[in-house]
Order: sequence, then C-alpha cells, then structure tokens
Amino acid sequence: MDEKADLESNMNLDSMQLAVSRMHHRLEKVYLGGGKKRLEKQHAKGKLTARERVEYLIDENTDFLELGAFAGYGMYEEHGGCPAGGVVMGIGYVSNRQVMIIANDATVKAGAWFPITAKKNLRAQEIALENRIPLIYLVDSAGVFLPMQDEIFPDKEHFGRMFRNNAILSSKGIPQIAAIMGSCVAGGAYLPIMSDEAIIVEGTGSIFLAGPYLVKAAIGENVDNETLGGATTQSEISGVTDYKVKTDQEALDLIKDLVDKFGEFEHAGFDRATPTPPKLNPEEIYEIFPENPTKPYKSLEIIKRLVDDSKITEYKAGYGKTIICGYARIDGWAVGIVANNRQVVKNKKGELQFGGVIYSDSADKASRFIMICNQKKIPLVFLHDVTGFMVGTRSEHGGIIKDGAKMVNAVANSTVPKFSIIMGNSYGAGNYAMCGKAYDPRLIVAWPTAKIAVMGGTQAAKVLTQIQVSSLKRQGKEPQPEEAKALFEKIKARYDEQTSPYYAAARLWVDAIIDPLDTRTVISMGIEAANRAPIERFNLGAIQT
Repeated sequence: MDEKADLESNMNLDSMQLAVSRMHHRLEKVYLGGGKKRLEKQHAKGKLTARERVEYLIDENTDFLELGAFAGYGMYEEHGGCPAGGVVMGIGYVSNRQVMIIANDATVKAGAWFPITAKKNLRAQEIALENRIPLIYLVDSAGVFLPMQDEIFPDKEHFGRMFRNNAILSSKGIPQIAAIMGSCVAGGAYLPIMSDEAIIVEGTGSIFLAGPYLVKAAIGENVDNETLGGATTQSEISGVTDYKVKTDQEALDLIKDLVDKFGEFEHAGFDRATPTPPKLNPEEIYEIFPENPTKPYKSLEIIKRLVDDSKITEYKAGYGKTIICGYARIDGWAVGIVANNRQVVKNKKGELQFGGVIYSDSADKASRFIMICNQKKIPLVFLHDVTGFMVGTRSEHGGIIKDGAKMVNAVANSTVPKFSIIMGNSYGAGNYAMCGKAYDPRLIVAWPTAKIAVMGGTQAAKVLTQIQVSSLKRQGKEPQPEEAKALFEKIKARYDEQTSPYYAAARLWVDAIIDPLDTRTVISMGIEAANRAPIERFNLGAIQT
C-alpha cells in the first residue's frame, strides 16, 4: 500500500471508529430511560426495569436484535423527551424460539404512549405478522400521553390500530402472550386481554378501563387499585387474566415455559448451508468505507467482508457496472445482493460512469436479477450508497425514467423477503429503487455513516438558496453576497441535520442504527425470522420488461 492510500485508510478508520463510538455513547444515554433515579424507583417497588426484564427473558448467550432504540431521539423535548419511544422492542430467542418482544419502559413518563410509541409498537406487530413470529408484551404503562392525545388516538395508524393488529395476529394463528407487570389502563387494557394468554404480577400489576380517580369522577365510587383491578380481582373474581404470579421473575419464567410448548409453522424453505466467516477481515470495512461520502471506493471489497468465505458470484459483471448484483451466503443463508457500486467505471461504449449513480443499464440489470431471485426463492439484500438516477439530456433520451420505473416495479412486486442496509447515501428515487422503507423491507437498518434524503444537503441548499434569492430580487431586495452565503449555510445546516441517520431512526424511517460489523448478524436473524412465513409465488407478469 502506498503512502497516500495508507493515509486515506487511516482517515477512514478514524472516522468510522468515531462514528461508531458516538453511536454507542448515545445508546448508553438511551438505555438509561427516564434516568437513574427512576430506575432506582422501579427497583424500590420490587420491579425489574424494562431492559432487565428483556435480558432475563431471553436465552443466555443469544443475540437480542433491538429495533427502534433511537425512536423519539431528539423529539418531544418540550415534554422532557421520550428515550427509545418509552418502549424496548426487538427480536430475541426464548426457549430456543425466535420471538418479538415489546416491553414498556415505566421510567419514561410512567410508560405513557407518545405518538412515536404507537408507531414503534405497530412496527413490531408488522414484523411479527410478516414473519409469523410470536409476540411477547411486557406491559407497564399509564396509557396515552394526554397532552398529545390528538396525535396518538384517532387516526388509522394511531393507538387503536394496535388492538386491530392483536385481532389480525390471532386470526393468523400467531401466538401472543402478555404479562401485566405494572399499570395497564384504559384502552391499553385491551392489548393483554386480546392476547392469547395474560399473566399478572401480584402487588404491582393492575388492569382496568378506568382508574380510581376516573371512577370517582364518573360515578362517585371510592376504590383502590388492588380492589378495582389488581391481580386477585382480575384472576379470581373477573377471570380477565389467566395466571397470577408473585414477582417479575416468576412471570418471565412462566412465559419461557409457555413458549417452550409452541408448535411450528410451515417454513418458507430458504436455503442455508453451514455458516462460514468471511475470509477477508470484516474489520477492514472501517478502513475501506470513506470518511468523505463523495469519494469513490470499491463496493465489492465491502461485500467480500460481509459474505461467507468472501465469495460472491456476480451476475452480468461486465454490464450495468454502477450496480453490483450477485449470489452469496451470509451466515449460511443464500442471498441475492444488490449493491450500489461506488467506483467510477466505464460502460460498454468506454464512457465513464459515476459511482453511486443508477444508469439505464444498471437499472435493467438489477430488475432482471431481482426477478431471478424471486424465481429461485432467494432473499434479497440491498446495500445502499446511491446518489440517485443519472440525469441530463442523454439519460432522458435513453429512457432513464422507463428503466428506473422498471427497477422500482421489480422491487415493489418482489415477494421474497428484502433487507436494506443503508451504508452511505440513500438519495431521491435511488432510495426507492434500492428498497427504501416505502417498499416493505423486512428490516431496514443504517450504518452511522448513512444519509437519507431527497438529495444531498449541499445540492438542496443551493437549490433552496437560489429560490429564496430569486424571490427577494422580485421584491426588489437584492441580497449581498455575505447574506446569500449566510442563507445557504443556514439551509444546509438544517438539511444536514435532517439527512442524518439519527433523524431517520428517531422517526423509525429505519429500524436501527448498527455497527457495520453487526451487519451479518442482522441479516441472518432477519432471514431466520422470514423463513417462518411461506411466501407467495412471484408474478412475472407484474414486471414490465
């Protein structure tokens, strides 16, 4: 390696290590929930915290794929914030069975539901429904966060949708178990009781449609929590709950016992061989991925450090070179990879093509590859680092819109499970073609280096600045160069904030921000979940060729 390349690798390494370190530092704060004092208060009541409950529940020495940890990040500051959306969610293993776990964090506003809380819970149910994996609810919530009730209660994708999903999950035979480990109030009371089985913890668990204060206000009756809806009342008098236990640990042990008896669905039949690690060191990804998002690099070298034995069989390697398509294995699972190639390449005419841009030939190649993977029942993995489709007279005359539409069509109609990893840029229609959130990936995660927007911050700021300057000129207000520059910097700063992976993760545009070294684990666990749900036959007639 020459001195310049060595320096560049070191810069890349330092930049990625800093980005990953920053992510972990932010996660540590998120994991504190409502803060140390509230965690201690939870313990003083004899209760485990939400994260302690999840840790106790899952099998030892297994992975827990937490999703939505950054939900609500930087949001609701006027209300004191809402770390992780006030709920811990993810895929874990219980009694050797993959399950989706949803655990209210009572240290965050007593587990109250913010708008992002509802969105996060609905995403958990969506993942469970798509993959037919059981759901475990660990309930400890004061109900809807009343100051924001208009943003959480009445609309289609709001609070009530969750109970509708309870019913749909049951109709599909997907098991749901709920443990009432704290408050369970008002409309939220339907969730555990619409589950297949409900457990309640004596002394701390309570469930009722209206609490003592509301009962007093409504009908003038004086009653305490335990008499109204405590464990004895709901297990021995009303029969609303199925099991009464004395502690959180006993409730979690009972869940393990119940899950241990579950039967299995028919599997999809995705191919899995004995897993082998990559031959090339995955840690070298840190050195290869550029600290400057505009710099070209060899995407194939990233892929070789993600796949088993560092082996990929490229499809149409000499055609449509700005997209790499190929077959490989990840943790033993057969996958079809669609990745943006960030190298500057030459097309069949010897013309230079920009890396990270989708041209007509690469869109055509990717469309055909996606169809073939559907025919072969091979899950698809999309690796994003795309600035969009090629623009300009030549591209328009060549039919870029038609070819781009063909790729979007193929992604939309694909029935094999899709997994999206946003490594770097994911701009404009390139996000759509590479299976962005709108195209139903089973999981979509981002590296700390990801940027998601309609276009890059600099380009957007230039466009918006030009529009605003033109508007001022029409009003007879000619801005000075320094004023135009200040306007540009202000717009760019706002846009850059909105393109960050944390902004996206806070709003659940992505399921998680991950260390690049965890990419294999995320994909493997995702395919394992997807393998539990047989897929529909792919309709070739749906794609225009």
